[in-house]
Amino acid sequence: MLTLRERQINAIKQMLNLNSQQPKALAAEPVWKILIYDRVGQDIISPVISIKELRELGVTLHVQLHSDRDSIPDVPAIYFCLPTDENLDRIQQDFSNGLYDIYHLNFLAPITRTKIENLAAAALHAGCVANIHRMYDQYVNFISLEDDFFVLKHQQSDQLSYYAINRANTRDEEMVALMDSIVDSLFALFVTLGNVPIIRCPRNSAAEMVARKLEKKLRENLWDARANLFHMDATQAGGGVFSFQRPVLLLLDRNMDLATPLHHTWSYQALVHDVLDLGLNLVYVEDEAAGGARKKPKACDLDRNDRFWMTHKGSPFPTVAEAIQEELESYRNSEDEIKRLKTSMGIEGESDIAFSLVNDTTTRLTNAVNSLPQLMEKKRLIDMHTKIATAILNYIKARRLDSYFEIEEKVMSKQTLDKPLLELLRDPEFGQSEDKLRLFIIYYICAQQLPESEVERLKEALQAAGCDLTALAYVQRWKALMNRSPGISQATQYEGGGTKTVSMFTKLVSQGSSFVMEGVKNLVVKRHNLPVTKITEQVMECRSNAETDDYLYLDPKLLKGGDVLPKNRAPFQDAVVFMVGGGNYIEYQNLVDFIKQKQTSNVQRRIIYGASTLTNARQFLKELSALGGEIQSPATTS
Repeated sequence: MLTLRERQINAIKQMLNLNSQQPKALAAEPVWKILIYDRVGQDIISPVISIKELRELGVTLHVQLHSDRDSIPDVPAIYFCLPTDENLDRIQQDFSNGLYDIYHLNFLAPITRTKIENLAAAALHAGCVANIHRMYDQYVNFISLEDDFFVLKHQQSDQLSYYAINRANTRDEEMVALMDSIVDSLFALFVTLGNVPIIRCPRNSAAEMVARKLEKKLRENLWDARANLFHMDATQAGGGVFSFQRPVLLLLDRNMDLATPLHHTWSYQALVHDVLDLGLNLVYVEDEAAGGARKKPKACDLDRNDRFWMTHKGSPFPTVAEAIQEELESYRNSEDEIKRLKTSMGIEGESDIAFSLVNDTTTRLTNAVNSLPQLMEKKRLIDMHTKIATAILNYIKARRLDSYFEIEEKVMSKQTLDKPLLELLRDPEFGQSEDKLRLFIIYYICAQQLPESEVERLKEALQAAGCDLTALAYVQRWKALMNRSPGISQATQYEGGGTKTVSMFTKLVSQGSSFVMEGVKNLVVKRHNLPVTKITEQVMECRSNAETDDYLYLDPKLLKGGDVLPKNRAPFQDAVVFMVGGGNYIEYQNLVDFIKQKQTSNVQRRIIYGASTLTNARQFLKELSALGGEIQSPATTS
C-alpha cells in the first residue's frame, strides 16, 4: 500500500512526465524539458525528488520562476507554482517575451475562473495560445518530510506560525486568509490520499475554524457531480492510502500543550532539529578547513535512502553513537578483508594446493571488489553521521543537554529533583540562558500550584543568568486561561517517562571510539505518551473521556452536517493528526513509537502526523517572546 510520500512523488513524476501516465518500463530516452518553480514548489520537490532523479526524468534545467531566464525554444517548459497574482504576472511576462515554445502550467492550488480568463487574455495578446499545451490543478500543496509526516510551509512559514494565529492585533481578513491557506493544503492532502476523513477537534479553538471550513469544502466537492475529486478513490487510487475504513482527521491546537515544543530531547532526529536546525531533511554541519582555521558548513542530506538514518533517527543519542562505532568497525573489517585477499594473491610455488587457493581467493576478491561501490557509500554515510553526531555531542557537553533532558522528564513525571530548581538556575556552568528559560517554563506549566514568592525568586535567578523574560508574560496568561477551561488541567496531562542512567558507554570506551563521551549520561528513556498521543489514542479507540467526548464530530459525507457523536462507533485503524500552530519531531517520534506498540498480526494501524509549520525550541521561544512583548506593550489594532 502506498504511503502519503509515495503518492505525492507519483503525482509529481506524472506531472514531470507531461501529465501522462508513466509506462512501467521507462523509455530509454526521456523527453527533455525544463522545470520552472516558485519557492513553494521548490520546497515541495526538494525533500522528495533528488537532482539525480530529476535528470533521469528528463529535466535538464530547473530554475526559479522569478529569476532572469533566457529563451529556450523547442523544449517543453513545465511551470510548478501557486496561482498567486505575482506568479501569474510573471507567467504572462514569459508569454509576451516568447520565452518557450511549449508551456505546461501546473498550479499547486486550484486557480480561479477570473485568473484563468486573465491568463487566456494575456496568451491571446501575446499570440501564444497554441503554445499552451496543458493546464492542471495539482493537489500537492504540502511538504512530505517522511512517509508519515508532512508540514504545510517551510520558507515564509511564519505566515502559519503559532505567533501569527495567536497575536493580538490580527485583522479578521488576515485570519480568514490564514485559515483558508491551511484548509486548502489539508484538502490537497486528502485528494492525494484518496479518502474523505471523519473530522474530530476541540471546540472554541483555531482547530475548530479549520475543521468547519474543511468540512464545508469537502462536502461541496463530494456533492458536485462534475468536479468531485473523490468519486474514483476506490478504483483509481487503489482504494486510497487507507483501507476500506475511513481515516479520522484529528485537528489539534498548539495551545493544548506548550511544554513539549520547549522540551530538551534525547532522540537523534529531534536533537538534529533542536541543535543543528534540520530543515527539509537537510542539515548544515561546520566542517573544519585545512589547518583548522576557517570552518565552512557542509550540507548533509538525511533522506530515506540512508539506511542508518532510517533505522536510528528515533533512537536515543547514546545508542546512535554506539551504532556508528559498530558500523565503522564492520567497514574496517571489510576493508581489511580486501587488503588481505590482495596480499594473499602473491602465493609462491606451482603446487595444486596453491592453484586452488588462488582460484578460491580470486573468487572472493572479485566478490569483494564488486561490493566496493556499496562500501564507498557506506563509508560516506558513516563519515557524515560521525560528523553530525560529533557536532551534537559538542552541544550536549557545552550546554549540559543530557542533564536538562533528565530534569525535565522528572518535572513532567512529578518526581522530586535531586537539586532544587533555584540552585540549578543560579549555577553559571549549567547550560545557556535559553536552556534555563525553557526548563523554567516547563516547570511552571507542569506545577499545579506555585507560590508567587517562589516564582519571583526563580525569575530573579533567570534575570541574573541573562534570560529575556518577555515570553513569561504570555505563558502566565495562557496558563490562567487553560486552568479555566473545563476538562483540561495542564498540570495533570504530562506523565513524563522518567529516565534511568545505565552503565556508561562500555562499547565506546572499549573500542577506542572517536566519540569522547566522558561526562555525558547514558540515559535510557522509559516509554510514555505525550498529551497529543494520549488524545490520539482516545479518539482512535473511541473511548469515552471527559476531554475528547466534547470534541466536534464532523462527517463531510453526510448531506446534513451535524457535530454530535454517533452512538455506535467502531475504532479507527487510521488517523491523520494535524497540529494547528506548529509541530515538532518530539511529538512525531512519540506517535511513531505508540503506533508500533499497537500493531498486531491481523490489524495494521497507521498514523500520519502533520503540522502547519515545523518549529524547534529556539524558534518557538522567539514566538512566545513576541506574544509576551505584545502583552507588556499592547500594540494598537490597525
